[in-house]
Amino acid sequence: MQVVSSESLASDGQECAGCRRPITERFLLKAMEHFWHEDCLKCSCCDCRLGEVGSTLYTKANLLLCRRDYLRLFGATGSCSACSKVIPAFEMVMKARGNVYHLDCFACQQCNHRFCIGDRYYLYGNKILCELDYEETVFMSRIHQTEYGAVPQLKRASRAGASKVPEACEAKS
Repeated sequence: MQVVSSESLASDGQECAGCRRPITERFLLKAMEHFWHEDCLKCSCCDCRLGEVGSTLYTKANLLLCRRDYLRLFGATGSCSACSKVIPAFEMVMKARGNVYHLDCFACQQCNHRFCIGDRYYLYGNKILCELDYEETVFMSRIHQTEYGAVPQLKRASRAGASKVPEACEAKS
C-alpha cells in the first residue's frame, strides 16, 4: 500500500475501488493495483482505516485485513509454558529457550516475582526461577543428594545458567 499524490496522476481522475466514486482529494491510497479514498480502504473485520494502521495490509479469502485481524484469523496460536492457556498469534510474548509465555506469566514460578528487562532468570527443570529461588533450589537439591544429610560445600550457583530478560517479542505465525 502506498500514499500517492493525485497531482502525479493523469488528470482524468481515478475511481475509488471501494466506493466507485471519483477521487478528488489531494492524496489517495494505492493497494492491490487499485486506487482508494483514505476512508474506503478498511479492514474487512474491524473496519479500521488501513492507511492509519501502517503501510501493510493483508489479503486472504477475498478479505482486506489489518495485521491483527490477519493473525487472529489465520495465524498460528500456541500455548503458554507456564499456564498452558492459548496464546493468540497477535499477542506479545516472552521466549526462553523453546518455551513461550504470556507477558503476565513470565515471572518466577516459586515466588511470583515479575521480571524487569535486564533481570536474571534461570530455567531449572523447565521452570522459570529468580536468582534467589534458583540458588535455594540448587542448594536444597544438593542437600537431598548427600548420603547422610551433611551439608556439602556449596559454591555460588554458576552464572552460566542465567539469562537476562529481553524485551517482549511478538509471536510468529
